[in-house]
Amino acid sequence: MDYQKLFEVLDSCSMQNWAELLKPQLAEYFDKLNHGDYLRWKSAIDQLPDISPSRLELDSNSILVGDDADCSDDIADELKRQLKVLMPWRKGPFNLFGCLIDTEWRSDLKWSRLEEQIMPLDNRMVLDIGCGNGYYGWRMLGNKARYVVGLDPTLLFYMQFSAIKKYMPDANIDLLPFGIQKLPDFKLNFDTVFSMGVIYHRRDPIEHITQLKNCLRPGGELVLETLVIDDNKMDVLIPDDRYAKMNNVWSIPNTTTLIEWTEAAGFENVRIIDVTKTTSDEQRRTEWMQFESLNDYLDKKDKSKTIEGYPAPTRAILLAEKP
Repeated sequence: MDYQKLFEVLDSCSMQNWAELLKPQLAEYFDKLNHGDYLRWKSAIDQLPDISPSRLELDSNSILVGDDADCSDDIADELKRQLKVLMPWRKGPFNLFGCLIDTEWRSDLKWSRLEEQIMPLDNRMVLDIGCGNGYYGWRMLGNKARYVVGLDPTLLFYMQFSAIKKYMPDANIDLLPFGIQKLPDFKLNFDTVFSMGVIYHRRDPIEHITQLKNCLRPGGELVLETLVIDDNKMDVLIPDDRYAKMNNVWSIPNTTTLIEWTEAAGFENVRIIDVTKTTSDEQRRTEWMQFESLNDYLDKKDKSKTIEGYPAPTRAILLAEKP
C-alpha cells in the first residue's frame, strides 16, 4: 500500500517526526512479512474484479460502495467469491456492488450510540487504535473527518481493509498494520483518538490511557469504549484465565473505576455516555463469520453469565478531553 499521502498529511499537521519514524517501520514490516495465509489473501485481493463504483455512502449503517447495476452477475459472483477468501469478517457491515458482507458485529449499532455525542469530526485528524478492518474509520470519513489513521496488528484485518480501499483508493484513510506498542514516545497532534475494545487487553490500563493522551493535541477528545461490570458488584473484575473465551483480558472495570482511571491519566470532563449489554442482535454468527460468537461464550443455562461464570458482556463508551 502506498502511504505517501499519509506522510504528506502528517507533515502538514506538525507530525512530520512520526512520518519519518513510520517510513522505516513500514518498510521493515513488509520486508519481513511472513504469514502463512498472506499470499492466499493477497491473491484474493489481486483477483477482485475492477469495477468503478457509481456511488459511495460512508454515512449509512452499511458502508456502501457502488451498486449491483455496476457489474454483471458473473462479476458479482467473482467479487463475492474473492471476498469470502478473507473470512471471517468481524466488523461491518459492508455492501460492495450489492454484495452484503453481513459481519459478526453490527458495528453500526455501536456507532449510533456515540455518533451524535462526540465532538463533530468535521476536518479533524483522527486516530483509531485497534481499528479492526476499518469499518469505524469509514464512518468517521462519512462524518467529514479530514484524515483517519487506523492501527491494528492483525494481518487479516489489514487485508480486509485493503480489499475495501481497492474501490476507494483516494479516500483519506490508511491502516497501519501495527499494535499500539509501535506508537512513538513523543507527542502526536490528533484532534480525536478512538480506542474501542482495547483497554481490557492492556496490562496497565492507566498507562494505556496516558498513551492515548500523548496522541492528542490540547483540547482534543478521547473516545474510549470497553467492557465494564456492574458498579454494585465490584470495582474491577480480574479474570482467572479467560473471559467469554477470550484470553489476554487483564481487567474489566466498573464505570466509576473507568472514570477514575481516565482522570488519573490527566483527562478532564470525563463522562460515560452509554452503557449497553451486548446481545445476539449485535454480535452473532453469519454467513461471513461462521465460527463461535456471543451465544457460544455464554452459560447455556444462564445467559446473564459467561461460560466461565462471570457477568455477561456489557460495554460502555467514555468521552474525555485533554487539557
